[in-house]
Amino acid sequence: MRTARAGAVAAALAAGAAAAAETGCASVRHDGMGYTVCTATAADDVRLFLTAPDGRVWGSFDRIDQALAAAGQRLLFAMNAGMYHADRSPVGLYIEDGREVARIVTAAGPGNFGMRPNGVFCVLAGRFAVVESRRFAAAPPPCRHATQSGPMLLIDGAPHPRFIPGSPSRYVRNGVGVSPDGSQAYFAISDGRVNFDAFARMFRDALGVRDALYLDGNISRLYAPQIGRRDAGFPMGPVVGVVVPAG
Repeated sequence: MRTARAGAVAAALAAGAAAAAETGCASVRHDGMGYTVCTATAADDVRLFLTAPDGRVWGSFDRIDQALAAAGQRLLFAMNAGMYHADRSPVGLYIEDGREVARIVTAAGPGNFGMRPNGVFCVLAGRFAVVESRRFAAAPPPCRHATQSGPMLLIDGAPHPRFIPGSPSRYVRNGVGVSPDGSQAYFAISDGRVNFDAFARMFRDALGVRDALYLDGNISRLYAPQIGRRDAGFPMGPVVGVVVPAG
């Protein structure tokens, strides 16, 4: 499955195919900025994590990985998966293992989340999707896992209409894009500070993505132990990760 994953990564990842085969992640450069892109295929076990069996929010990658180890599993990679309130509950729609924990929000509002159009990343049986929130609300697909965030980075290949080329608003940012056929999801985090427009164009021009969703900025973190990434920080809300057998 790892070889298949590396072989299916967009052309921009070809130089990092060997690393992707073992870790799911590879380096990409676009317009002078480096990114780490971790790829999941529809055959992978992609999950969202929020609340542990003890009722507490997981909060950290290590805590999730330690719990998985007891079941003979581990995280291949993971990253923060959307915005959250002070109590770390999701701001918008959140579905975990088929159970809706938080409802979708379609109204415009303050901050990046409320910059419509925003959207939903959805893990379906055999494919992935990034769907604009109002379209999702009108005809909800049967997501096994889903998280809402905003703004959309790309809508049918076009950057969000409010993005400004050359904007000085720059942060370390992370997001997710889906291949046009839905067979792959690309989880990307910038290696340095980028604006929205540059981040969106990386998904489109380097990865061949037409629909992509911003997950967050400033607090963005990646967990990929095999490439030496164990980003730490304050406790998180939702987390998305690929689960594989331990060993």
